Amino acid sequence: MRRGQDFSRTTKAGHRATSDLLVLYFLTHEQLPASPQVGLIINKSVGGSVVRHRIARHLRHAMAEHLDEVPAHSQIVIRVRQSADDYRDHLETLLNKVVKRTGANQ
Repeated sequence: MRRGQDFSRTTKAGHRATSDLLVLYFLTHEQLPASPQVGLIINKSVGGSVVRHRIARHLRHAMAEHLDEVPAHSQIVIRVRQSADDYRDHLETLLNKVVKRTGANQ
């Protein structure tokens, strides 16, 4: 995702799941593009530029492993709350929560 409008729509209208490290917003709608879209929000309060880019690379890689579990016509926004060495477990848990909660199936 690149447009602010997409981020805004997903964070305001999407389902939310939180952990101490991440907040995950999930929106699915027939009018969204067929392939899942993912966006990241990493504020300066998390760390400097180097830290934020390291976190972004790590989250993109971790999310790529789960894209086949995400239903078509979905948008996901991941907001980082604090810096950590590994986000994989938190990301997997939050994805399972929102996909179950919404009843979204592929």
